[in-house]
Amino acid sequence: MGLLSGQVSHPIVQQTQLLQRHRPVFAPPKGGKERDVPLPESVAFALAGHLKRHPATGITLPWKTLDGPPVTASLIFTGSAGLAPDRNRFNDRVWRPALRTVGVETGRDNGMHALRHFYASALLDAGESIKALSEYLGTTTPASRCARTRT
Repeated sequence: MGLLSGQVSHPIVQQTQLLQRHRPVFAPPKGGKERDVPLPESVAFALAGHLKRHPATGITLPWKTLDGPPVTASLIFTGSAGLAPDRNRFNDRVWRPALRTVGVETGRDNGMHALRHFYASALLDAGESIKALSEYLGTTTPASRCARTRT
């Protein structure tokens, strides 16, 4: 879906960010823009099934800064302690082991950000407009993003 790794590990109403000593806060997505991303029906069904088996968990964190007002949001995915997942732990404990299991080399070329570029390329190949792609990815310069995606 072209999300950044932090958005993949905790897709929620507000994105979490880590501040000072890895203490999470809720904050707007990168760039401060909310966006709607099309969700394929197959993913919607899989997500609905996941939520039936593992209901969303309400988490309260400060808003934007460690001393910000508390905000509660429902997390679709949580870490083992029932808290907002940590991106580094996700990469170490889920993403890289999954790559190794299927025989794919770990590293930047096969990192979470590579999926973002793959998603963008797949949408462009399917005929999606550069403007729509830019909105889905939350970028401000569609032409340059498109050029980087296609290389």
